[in-house]
Amino acid sequence: MKNRFHLRIAGVRRQAESMPELPDIAAYLTALEPRVLGVPLLGVRIANAFLLRTVDPPVGEAEGQIVRKLRRVGKRICIGLENDMWLVLHLMIAGRLHWRGPGAKLAGRNSLAAFDFPAGSLVLTEAGSKRRASLYLVRGGAGLAGMDPGGLEVMGCGAEVFRTALSRENRTLKRALTDPRIVSGIGNAYSDEILHGAQLSPVALTGKMTDEQWERLYRATQRTLADWIARLGAEALREFPEKVTAFRPEMAVHGRFGLPCPRCGQPVQHIQYADNETNYCAQCQTGGKLLADRGLSRLLKSDWPRTLDELEALKRK
Repeated sequence: MKNRFHLRIAGVRRQAESMPELPDIAAYLTALEPRVLGVPLLGVRIANAFLLRTVDPPVGEAEGQIVRKLRRVGKRICIGLENDMWLVLHLMIAGRLHWRGPGAKLAGRNSLAAFDFPAGSLVLTEAGSKRRASLYLVRGGAGLAGMDPGGLEVMGCGAEVFRTALSRENRTLKRALTDPRIVSGIGNAYSDEILHGAQLSPVALTGKMTDEQWERLYRATQRTLADWIARLGAEALREFPEKVTAFRPEMAVHGRFGLPCPRCGQPVQHIQYADNETNYCAQCQTGGKLLADRGLSRLLKSDWPRTLDELEALKRK
């Protein structure tokens, strides 16, 4: 037990895969625009039949159509074609896009599909054994609207609209920010960064927030997303984003368990559950209180540390 606990507090852990979020999807669209907008989709090659989730219209109708629009719907990439058809890609957790030469081969079991354009091929891969990524071909605005989970597009929305959307139900801030029916495009990584920027606990309840806390959360959401959209967009203009990841060294807390918080220098903490985790700074966000990790708190019972001082004492034992 002691060895397992010391491994965890020393920061040795498996980083969970993370779904591309709003800034990542925006970067893909920035990179795709000069490559595919205004040119025909020459062909669609699907290596895994499970990827395609629609049969009407048939995917063959997309071939030869000129790309007229590119859009994001939640965490989905939408390619608008002539005849008001939309190819909708949802990368889920392990799906990634790559730009290859014209007619690139679909090599290996992770290559699921290729979309051929005059200047190159957009290749979809998915790591691991589970096949969660999906492709839809829908017709018209109504078909595209059916792909939308309905969450608020927070960029540029007003503070009151933001507050109303997130406080409709009494949820933890982490849950409210990552529920696609409440907020569009934010997931595990950027919710951690937003909450750290706002200096708010991930388990604070929306029903108990003060006006000042709502203002901090709103400003941190706008600032964090705008900064990362600009950063990743600039990178995408230089080269296609081949290695989209939620674990970036420039992040304040996400994926940085055990490393110093850039604001106060205290080690970043986390709560781990299933394949997800929440990263936070106890000093900056929870008044020095450690949030109980579900797995370890059951394992250690009354020995679970409640403060940073108690955690340091355990490390020295």
